[in-house]
Amino acid sequence: MTSRKVNVLVYNGTGTTVESVKHAIYSLRRLLSPNYAVIPVTDTVLLKEPWAPSCALLVFPGGADLGYCRVLNGEGNSIVSQYVRRGGRYFGFCAGAYYGCKRCEFEVGNRPMEVIGPRELGFFPGTCRGGAFKGFQYNSERGARAVRINVKKDAFKGAGVVPEVITSYFNGGGVFVDANDPYHDVEILASYHDKLDVDGGEENAAVVYCRVGQGAAILTGPHPEFAPANLSPHHDIDGYNELIASLQAGDSDRVSFLKACLTKLGLEVSQESSGVPSLSRLHLSSIISSNVDDLLYSWEEIISKENGEEYIRAEHDTFHLEKPETRWSMSELKDTLPPDESTGELTTPSSSTEQALIDYTTIIKRITLHESAWPEAKATPYFNHHAFYSSLREYRQMDTDAEEWGDYLMYGEVLTSTNTILEKNFKLLSKLPTGFTVTATTQVSGRGRGTNVWVSPAGSLIMSTVINHPGHLAVSRPPVFIQYLAAVAIVQAIKTYDKGYNELPVKLKWPNDVYARDPNNPSTYVKIGGILSNCVYSSGSYQVVLGIGINTTNGRPTTSLDALLPPHLAPFRIEKLTARILTRLETLYKAFVRSGFTRELEHAYYDEWLHGRQVVTLEAEGGVKARIVGITTDWGMLKAEELGRDEKPTGKMWALQSDENSFDFFRGLVKRKI
Repeated sequence: MTSRKVNVLVYNGTGTTVESVKHAIYSLRRLLSPNYAVIPVTDTVLLKEPWAPSCALLVFPGGADLGYCRVLNGEGNSIVSQYVRRGGRYFGFCAGAYYGCKRCEFEVGNRPMEVIGPRELGFFPGTCRGGAFKGFQYNSERGARAVRINVKKDAFKGAGVVPEVITSYFNGGGVFVDANDPYHDVEILASYHDKLDVDGGEENAAVVYCRVGQGAAILTGPHPEFAPANLSPHHDIDGYNELIASLQAGDSDRVSFLKACLTKLGLEVSQESSGVPSLSRLHLSSIISSNVDDLLYSWEEIISKENGEEYIRAEHDTFHLEKPETRWSMSELKDTLPPDESTGELTTPSSSTEQALIDYTTIIKRITLHESAWPEAKATPYFNHHAFYSSLREYRQMDTDAEEWGDYLMYGEVLTSTNTILEKNFKLLSKLPTGFTVTATTQVSGRGRGTNVWVSPAGSLIMSTVINHPGHLAVSRPPVFIQYLAAVAIVQAIKTYDKGYNELPVKLKWPNDVYARDPNNPSTYVKIGGILSNCVYSSGSYQVVLGIGINTTNGRPTTSLDALLPPHLAPFRIEKLTARILTRLETLYKAFVRSGFTRELEHAYYDEWLHGRQVVTLEAEGGVKARIVGITTDWGMLKAEELGRDEKPTGKMWALQSDENSFDFFRGLVKRKI
């Protein structure tokens, strides 16, 4: 089996600057969503995780490449080099470009800043010399400038329309010396227009394309990933406002050039730049509408009244509570402008290249309270509350233990993250009942394991549910098993969605990912969903926030549930599937609370997983072979029996902890994280 390359990994470890990482992620997400997931990764991930099989592009942004050398020289660079030479793609901006060359020469003769020496990757088989223009200062914009770049249009045949000249942000980047050497397998993509302050050879190459084994690398001295909308004015720096204005005037050409570079690297670029949507209102409702009033009563001590309005000022976010009939009060209009949709929702993504990065913590989240009726379709056009609650009632007739989960629902068409809304606002979380669920159509700061953050596209089922797990049950019913219950609930919900759905090829990957057989390549399974479980202890309970994301109707970046359906079955409805997951999850959780992780629950997990009797390698144990036999019933660790040279059991068993190990199903490896 092979995994599809859907990840664009942006290095954000030692040596990088926050601004360079932000700019890279911002621009790449706008140009590559929803075809790829753009994810920041640390040096630890590059060294310890099996990231290469699913990586479409590895990006090294700006910073100081000596930091990159310090943590990646040797083993790390060997992994990166092997990835590229075997068909991978590398994009290096500024410091990432110096790092990708055979030799780096920076500020030669300027003793406090001078950096001279060989580099291990050597994608460009020559010298990157800089700064191409004088004035660079670390952690400063004083040396920044807008530079003109002459584009070699012939190098972009088949990559779309490219401009002849672009204006790009520059701050300390280099020039690729003698890039036109006929013995180098290098193409010059662009050259500096202006006279340089260092010797750059004949061509003054600013951007180069390097063929590396079966793969390729693009290295750039300037920063075409820097969007002027994300540059802040510096009134203390002469000419900086003019720099921003110059970049703004030529921004569409910059975007076209960056698209062409990505296309040349073999990536599928979105035809239109994906804007980041504005946050919408949150709609709080209940299966019995009048029960919203009861919930608000339980929130009394966390609600503050200010100028006749009600707020919850929690640790991470501020929430403004409003009634449907008062949402257009004149006192609030100034805060909600400029929405121009008839519904008042702030939902239209901007396609402008001028849209900047947003600090969502500064934006007040508005919760509309629906105490007398469910939200009307025009208020939530992408989520039908009638369909959700009617499906919930229907499925409860099938699962009689399902009685409460989903009774309270808070939906937002566009929100930051369903998990963050709950987990990071403990003042609110502490007042929520088990089964309280937050769902969204799009989330702009979606969270995965570790520090992964991304924009979740429309068509994904996105939900987070609160589970107040009694503290006295922690030993006999450890909270770690809740993620396993959730994984089983998702697969069972899909297969019992309606008649005829039971044969859909959906499976579990340890510990809690959901995979489906790729309809375009039936020999391969691809990830279509995952679970993120966060837990805090308070007032005698473990408060679990269980986040679930499933590609339901969106076919990118991998595949979706709808793509698995035979022609005679109706497409999935997110409202109905959400209801089904909640009823299955509540039923399984109550069985767990009653009797623990029983043999019946254990086998329900095994019935759906990919790993039955799979032989893997324990890399941290010297390459020992082991056969997966299950999970331990005490703490949910992966259980494997060691195999001898004849592949017969030696009698030794291994228990591998799910949050300290990564499992690469496709390569048969278990890696112990450090």
